[in-house]
Amino acid sequence: MNPLILFALAAAFVSGGFIAVQAPTNALLARGVGSPVNAALVSFIVGSLALLAVALLLGARPAEGAARALPWYAWTGGFYGAVFVAVAAFAAPRLGVTFFLMVAIAGQLAMALFLDRIGAFGIDKVEISSTRLAGVALVLAGAFLVRR
Repeated sequence: MNPLILFALAAAFVSGGFIAVQAPTNALLARGVGSPVNAALVSFIVGSLALLAVALLLGARPAEGAARALPWYAWTGGFYGAVFVAVAAFAAPRLGVTFFLMVAIAGQLAMALFLDRIGAFGIDKVEISSTRLAGVALVLAGAFLVRR
């Protein structure tokens, strides 16, 4: 198998584990800083500083002309992340980390089906099939089994 694909799979797996750890640590942070929104703010400041350090270490700089040519919605990714972090800090202690993440993953898959179907943001269109719908339904079923 292509080493880049193997690296991408391993990185995806590890980052998924980090998402599981992020929810309870941000919930703990929310108790200390007074709210899930404050916890998300602190989380993003720490994350931004970490990314700045890595960018400086790697000498990574954005291409000015390319960044200016982007559509406005290309800049909204941080907003989605902020919503997720704040909701995770609020919901994980109330639902449990596993149930929260199962429901969040089900939401991700449902949105992914839609984005694939319309070919959003320049991705190739992928039709919604009964197999793909069954996969999302199984994740939803799993979420409710985890809750029981």
